[in-house]
Amino acid sequence: MTALPLGLVGLGTIARNQHLPALAATPGLRLAAIASRNAAEPGLPSYPDIGAMLAAEPALRAVSLCTPPQGRFDQAFAALEAGRHVMLEKPPGATVSEVQALARLAAARGLTLFATWHSREAAAVEEARRLLAGATIRRVEIDWMEDVRHWHPGQEWIWQPGGLGVFDPGINALSILTRILPEPVHALSARLEVPENRQAPIAAAVAMTTASGAPVAARFDWRQTGPQTWDIRVATDGPEIVLRDGGATLVVDGAPRITAEDHEYRRLYARFAALIAAGESEVDLAPLQLVADAFLMAERVATDAFHDPG
Repeated sequence: MTALPLGLVGLGTIARNQHLPALAATPGLRLAAIASRNAAEPGLPSYPDIGAMLAAEPALRAVSLCTPPQGRFDQAFAALEAGRHVMLEKPPGATVSEVQALARLAAARGLTLFATWHSREAAAVEEARRLLAGATIRRVEIDWMEDVRHWHPGQEWIWQPGGLGVFDPGINALSILTRILPEPVHALSARLEVPENRQAPIAAAVAMTTASGAPVAARFDWRQTGPQTWDIRVATDGPEIVLRDGGATLVVDGAPRITAEDHEYRRLYARFAALIAAGESEVDLAPLQLVADAFLMAERVATDAFHDPG
């Protein structure tokens, strides 16, 4: 099988740690060019922006966008208008409506648009989904707490409008939630703690419910130091299902069932190649919609200023 040449837009920490090795391990795709304002990759043509890359690399068949969500729409629009398939890092955009517009454009052009949720590719997620498929959900609790200074040092975009703040990691939990539960979830209320010198929340509590009325409580916090917490606990009419370590570990009624290494981005790129081959798109906006609803319904509370020497 001939590997499709792909251009990667954005070469920050996530791109280097996850996208580059995942692409190298995906037979159906070949990294052929980079677009980045501040970085380059040895041995590959590099361009300052996506427009320059698209103009100079007519052989590119696909583009993967690994840039902040603000401004992502213009990049994706340019790639689709130029006839390239597009893969979007999470969150797929700054708003729900802009990603819907991209999906319509991709369909009109006969191109693949893949809105990715890397945490859904964690090792234990699909087994949890299988176990919950026939269950009656009684209660769901999400605790997703980490140290923003460790994971996002000096990244100002996450604190700006459209950057999502603590929902940048929190949306990972919501992507798993909306994958494993056998029924839809909608938001009821939210409380956002916003540093007095920032635009986006550093902590949040979101109350949700399943369609049948089971309560879903989520707590997100970026101020946790030491061991990090990425847990989802589901009480059912049968066994209790717990996902830990961001979905890498599954515990069923207190007994460990799955613990595995992280191959999330390899699975994403394999899926992107398969979607292109099948002429299909995949754009599930349920996680982003829950975040948007939380912002719409939220009580906002000012908290201490946040300073990051970066």
